[in-house]
Amino acid sequence: MLGSATYLSGLLFSIIGLGLLDWRFRIAFTVNKKAALVATLLPMIFFLIWDGAGIALGIFFRGDTSHLTGWLVAPEMPIEEIFFLFLLNYSALTLFSVLSRVRRKK
Repeated sequence: MLGSATYLSGLLFSIIGLGLLDWRFRIAFTVNKKAALVATLLPMIFFLIWDGAGIALGIFFRGDTSHLTGWLVAPEMPIEEIFFLFLLNYSALTLFSVLSRVRRKK
């Protein structure tokens, strides 16, 4: 039985909001799509490998919650993890880009 999509909805809402800020203020993907994609996906791949290692070692596990959809991309890895890691890295890239821009203006 599928659970709730509350967490996934929140992640998607946040990614869309960050994307709108990026588009409005020309921060990351709207400036250089290729560089932003690399800067977002490479750490995301690293964290997915990290998660996989943690799951294999029995350190990480999904746990029971009613806020997840119940869809798994791998054993003990919910689909929400992919969107969370994308949001984490996109947020870091956006923050770094904004702070770099502010620093250059000084």
